[in-house]
Amino acid sequence: MAQITDKSINRLNVPRELPDAETMYQALVTRDPQFDGLFIVGVKTTGIFCRPTCHARKPKPENVEYFRTPNEALQFGYRPCKLCEPMMSGRPVPDWVHLLVNELHAHPEMRIRDQDLRDRGLQPATVRRWFHKQHGMTFQAYQRLLRLGHAFGRIRNGEKVAQAAFGSGFESLSAFTESFKKASGISPKQSRDLSLAVVTRISSPIGPFLAVANDRGLCMLEFVDRKMIETQLDRVSRQLGVSILPGSHPLFGSVERQLDEYFSGQRKTFDLPLVIEGTPFQQQVWKALQEIPYGETRSYAQQAAAIGRPTAVRAVARANGDNRFAILIPCHRVIGADGSLTGYGGGIWRKQFLLDLEQHPQNVSH
Repeated sequence: MAQITDKSINRLNVPRELPDAETMYQALVTRDPQFDGLFIVGVKTTGIFCRPTCHARKPKPENVEYFRTPNEALQFGYRPCKLCEPMMSGRPVPDWVHLLVNELHAHPEMRIRDQDLRDRGLQPATVRRWFHKQHGMTFQAYQRLLRLGHAFGRIRNGEKVAQAAFGSGFESLSAFTESFKKASGISPKQSRDLSLAVVTRISSPIGPFLAVANDRGLCMLEFVDRKMIETQLDRVSRQLGVSILPGSHPLFGSVERQLDEYFSGQRKTFDLPLVIEGTPFQQQVWKALQEIPYGETRSYAQQAAAIGRPTAVRAVARANGDNRFAILIPCHRVIGADGSLTGYGGGIWRKQFLLDLEQHPQNVSH
């Protein structure tokens, strides 16, 4: 991906993201040790995630997706590779950790409780501290994610929900349903009754996006760290009548390519099929947003006047906030009447970044 200049990144304190996909795939193929710890590779055909230095047979580029941490891969339903042990993160690992993790990998449905740890000569507090320090989660949370990822895989392969749940070590359907809903936003039962939409992450110079697509087109493109992200996912699920699960979609490649071109200063408009659901007023507001030219801004009052509702400034601002297509429907181009940057779900620093990019695309390095 073409990058914004280092100067602009540093000025905005933008955290650096993953390398571009071509670089990461080349690192994976060559097992480049310089990239170990910088990213994790999820293999869609096997449901397993690995280090870039793993010695397993390399998948085709279209069958991989990349994550910053093992935790992200777990949350998207992948299982750790037994060969390269990506959960170990390259740090010195006590022998007892190897034994525990290997046991869980061999039997992902297993539950190891505190008394089981004591029976193995281990103190639960010690185990809990190690997993929290190394992976940002307790040992019990680590086990739950492994079981959930195992169940995701079984459901994808056509098993019934109850069979997948109990076969993955969940002791009740209610516990499995709660975990499933927390991870995917819908229940396992809904995933059988509703049509499917898939979600993935797409990297950018200003942070990762969550992209959702179904057979009609792109349903959402939002910053992962937006405060309203869970609400937006829930709205997509309810409004479109879809079950949202991690997966791949032919449209995601086009989304990534067009965003690359936008951030490199080569694209001013987007050509993507958007599934836009909302009230007639929201639809009117969002259509007006799409008519604001690249590199220009409008005030909320000007936007309200443009749709023939000059007194509806606050309602227009609320509708802008309900827009779930960051950049594609450019609500970042709407500013306060005094020129101030207000009301952007992705954060004011991103709004400033996008406006600077559009007003000075020549400053982008290729």
